Amino acid sequence: MRTDASTFVFVYGTLKRGFCRASALANQQFLGDAQTVPKYRLVNCGDYPGLLASEPGKSIRGELYAVDVYCLQRLDDIEAVNEDLYRRGPIELESPYHQTPVVAYFYNQDTTNMPECGTSWE
Repeated sequence: MRTDASTFVFVYGTLKRGFCRASALANQQFLGDAQTVPKYRLVNCGDYPGLLASEPGKSIRGELYAVDVYCLQRLDDIEAVNEDLYRRGPIELESPYHQTPVVAYFYNQDTTNMPECGTSWE
C-alpha cells in the first residue's frame, strides 16, 4: 500500500480522532482503524497512554494515518522525542496492514506502578 505521504503512523491515544491532539493529523490521510499484533502493552501515564513492546502482549487498537514529513516532525515534537519521553519506531499491525511499514510512538520512561489500559485508550 502506497500513498503520496512519506510515512505510515499508527496512533493509539490522544492523537486519535475525537481526542485532544487529533488536530495534529487534520490535513493528513486517515487510512482506517488498525490493530497491532499481540506484542505490545498500553499503560496509563495519567493524561495519556504509553505504548510498550511486550511479549507476551496484547493487540492494541488504534488508527493508521499516512503523514507527510512536516507532520512527522510535528508529531515528534508533540511526543517529545528529543526529550526522550517517546521514541518513534516500527510496529507490527494485523491484516490488512501486516505488510505495510508502519511506525508508532513508544513510551520511553519508567512504567513501574503504571496501570495497564487493556487494548485501547478510551
